[in-house]
Amino acid sequence: MQKQKKIYLTVTNDLNQDQRMHRVCLSIRNQGYEVVLIGREKKESKQILDFPFKQIRLKCFFGKGFLFYAEFNIRLFLFLLFKKIDVLYAVDLDTIAVGGMVKIFRRITLIFDAHEYFEETPEVYKRSFVKFIWSSIGHTFVPLSDRYITVNESLALILGQLYNRHFEVIYNAPIYSEIIENDIFTNEKLYILYQGVLNKGRGISETIDAMEMIKNVDLYLVGEGDLSVELREKASKSKAHNRIVFLGWLSPNDMKNYTLGATLGINLLDGTCKNYYYSLANKFFDYMHQGIPSVNMDFPEYRGIINQYDVGVLVQELTPEAISIVINGLLEDKNRLHEMHVNCQNASQKYNWQNEEQKLVKLFKSLID
Repeated sequence: MQKQKKIYLTVTNDLNQDQRMHRVCLSIRNQGYEVVLIGREKKESKQILDFPFKQIRLKCFFGKGFLFYAEFNIRLFLFLLFKKIDVLYAVDLDTIAVGGMVKIFRRITLIFDAHEYFEETPEVYKRSFVKFIWSSIGHTFVPLSDRYITVNESLALILGQLYNRHFEVIYNAPIYSEIIENDIFTNEKLYILYQGVLNKGRGISETIDAMEMIKNVDLYLVGEGDLSVELREKASKSKAHNRIVFLGWLSPNDMKNYTLGATLGINLLDGTCKNYYYSLANKFFDYMHQGIPSVNMDFPEYRGIINQYDVGVLVQELTPEAISIVINGLLEDKNRLHEMHVNCQNASQKYNWQNEEQKLVKLFKSLID
């Protein structure tokens, strides 16, 4: 009897919030492979979510910065070096160095999955030496991979030119299910929703300021991040403070329920950061799959889908004034909101995990079979 092929997947987050990797792991497991997902344990990490594949968190003394990345990569390398591995699936530049070294020592198959334009993330792109280090890691280890994946067409083109490799696009879209019909204007309380990390460049501060110019609707923020304390203090000083609600991290099911009840979804980013400018955030698809129109920046990936399917609106500049004008205009146009709700259902029949999973399965079969 042939033994199961063992697939190890590596990230630097604490696993619970990484819905893309949950879907990837389930899809691979359903093909009969043994799956192990490896991340890290943070001080604030909650009990690991229950999935039918193995999950391992590595404990690190350092929590961020160079020392964290160095420590995590050393621990990850030592952990993987003597494991039985058929395929190692490395996510982003912060795990590809280990992937490349394990491939050299063990001659395993290596997949690189770029979720971000890593050298152009907010934490990196303005720091020339740090950017040089990550760029060097990328050019050294990414070309050692056997297959290449990323999350949208823009990044596939950019990364393909950067590394002279072909990147397969696997969209970060949820599993498709029928959208529950929901008349958003009969809800007891109307609210617009932001879900994701509370970090710099996500348009959260500008949205909080915009709430003073947006009437008769609340703002719910789901998530935590580097700016959690600062944004709560800012909201407490706002004239709209009683309409701004911080919900913290929620389970995927609870988050889905809050999304379903929202009137609009917020997906705003600072375009001076190329990683954001060329992004296609998973929250964009999460809103779509719950039938919720979204407010997005006028960036290439969002523009392309919205122009084709009309599932949201575009904001030209990241200012409270521009945000409030767009949101107030939508809230006053119930017919447009209803049309967008229907359009979300149509678009989600194309952008869903059932379709994306087929690409992933084909890629693994081409490697293993």
